[in-house]
Amino acid sequence: MSDTDGEAVPKVPAVPAHPYPFTVLTLFPEMVRQAVAHSIVGRGIAAGRLDVRAVDIRDFTKDRHRTADDVPYGGGPGMVMKPEPLAGAIRSAREAQPAALVVLMSASGRPLDQATARRWAGHTGGLVLVCGHYEGVDERIAEHYADEEVSIGDYVLSGGELAALVVLDAVARLVPGVVGNEASIADESHEAGLVEYPQYTRPPVFEGHAVPDVLMSGNHAAVARFRRESALAKTRRVRPDLAARVVEVVVDRRRPSTPARPARLGRPRPGDPE
Repeated sequence: MSDTDGEAVPKVPAVPAHPYPFTVLTLFPEMVRQAVAHSIVGRGIAAGRLDVRAVDIRDFTKDRHRTADDVPYGGGPGMVMKPEPLAGAIRSAREAQPAALVVLMSASGRPLDQATARRWAGHTGGLVLVCGHYEGVDERIAEHYADEEVSIGDYVLSGGELAALVVLDAVARLVPGVVGNEASIADESHEAGLVEYPQYTRPPVFEGHAVPDVLMSGNHAAVARFRRESALAKTRRVRPDLAARVVEVVVDRRRPSTPARPARLGRPRPGDPE
């Protein structure tokens, strides 16, 4: 495939049919490749459960200097990523992953949460993660080329690579077969609206601090009850915003519903409800 000047247009390679596919569009592909070679994501790749591609956005530039940024219209400090190479990289990634969601890493995006990670993990078309840099990307990319914008927190990073790796890890571990003990995922923080209950391991006493006796009692019902209560207590302590939300949901569920009274015209009759 060639452009009008006869130069070869780069293409993102097609992904295998079965592993969950990620394509990360970045100015620093080696940063992504090195990170995903380790831990759970690395094992998922080795086991054929995940396919992760890091694509250099500069491969889609047209000038000999491989320019990916320019000064912003209207003035101001910093540089903005140009739309042409980004659009070319996204277009090529969509050709390789036709059913993928294109997600732009953005400080102004919707906050990432566990529900979003689980939704994306269930999207078999995979994700194309777009990493901004400098002062961000040309807004036309966000408006017309990305399906969603996501932020990993109310702070600013130098680039989108770390955010993309957070998204990749959060989604990858929810893909079936990636985490060895999938039952462990169900009890993790934010799966039920709470943070996870406190965890302990040996020794039973460390520098004067003891493991709660109930965890060594062998009473499974008591352990389960302790963990539920501890998860709520810890949520109230470290994330009162989540605790308030859980209480609100519980109260709403317990509120008895009032049956609708049938509409009646005319004057009330004896025995009619007031």
